[in-house]
Amino acid sequence: MCGRYAASRRPEDLAGIFEVEKWEPEETLDPDYNVAPTKDVYAVLDRPLKDAESPKPVRQLRRLKWGLVPSWAKTPEGGARMINARAETVHEKPSYRRAFAARRCIVPADGYYEWVTGSAERDLEVEGKKKRPRKQPYFVLPADGSVFAMAGLYEFWRDRTLPDDHPRAWWVTCSVITTEAETSPLAGAPAEGPHALADIHPRMPLMLTPDRWDAWLDPARTDVDGLRELLAPPPAGLMRAYPVSTAVSNVRNNGPELLKELEGPEEGTLF
Repeated sequence: MCGRYAASRRPEDLAGIFEVEKWEPEETLDPDYNVAPTKDVYAVLDRPLKDAESPKPVRQLRRLKWGLVPSWAKTPEGGARMINARAETVHEKPSYRRAFAARRCIVPADGYYEWVTGSAERDLEVEGKKKRPRKQPYFVLPADGSVFAMAGLYEFWRDRTLPDDHPRAWWVTCSVITTEAETSPLAGAPAEGPHALADIHPRMPLMLTPDRWDAWLDPARTDVDGLRELLAPPPAGLMRAYPVSTAVSNVRNNGPELLKELEGPEEGTLF
């Protein structure tokens, strides 16, 4: 799954990486090292500009809320539960299928966090002892330090309780697509600890390699079977993972120190 990630790149840098044609300075976000559901996040999308004479799509860097709210939802309350869409079923689920066909985006990140339960805590659970498992967080990122381009969907929702000119009348929300975690060896996997992403968690965000960006963002592509081909996992060996402080488990903690690589899992969270 993807329940937390880091996004520290400046909008100017993202604009260059993704060849963005338009972004609004007032939508600038501060670097966020602990992005959690319902927060505002950056998304790259191709869409005609509002009130523009030309219907040609323009690549934009937009500020969206993480947690998709379907256009037909009566309230936005379910958005916090819809942060992820499964690649295997995204084309057929009522909440996602319309967005999959017409409103796809890329959610850029430095990498994402995932938690694994320590072996000592698993043993306690097996023994029936009432101790809450303590989980070791790992940070997963491209081994070459490039941007982690997560496949996403976005949607518009109209709050009918507000007038048209109200700034909160329209919500633009997004979801990250996930797929089965890689079972191939991680780049630079340590002697001890997880050797593959599947050792940490069975799911992972679907990373789009640059050769798929244009096709994924193109709103003219609506063929479901063709779009599903773009959801194939990236080549093996592109990712690395390392343990980070359990401080990231508290959403109130936020800073570059959360990305500091530990020499090994914290005490009490041995893999």
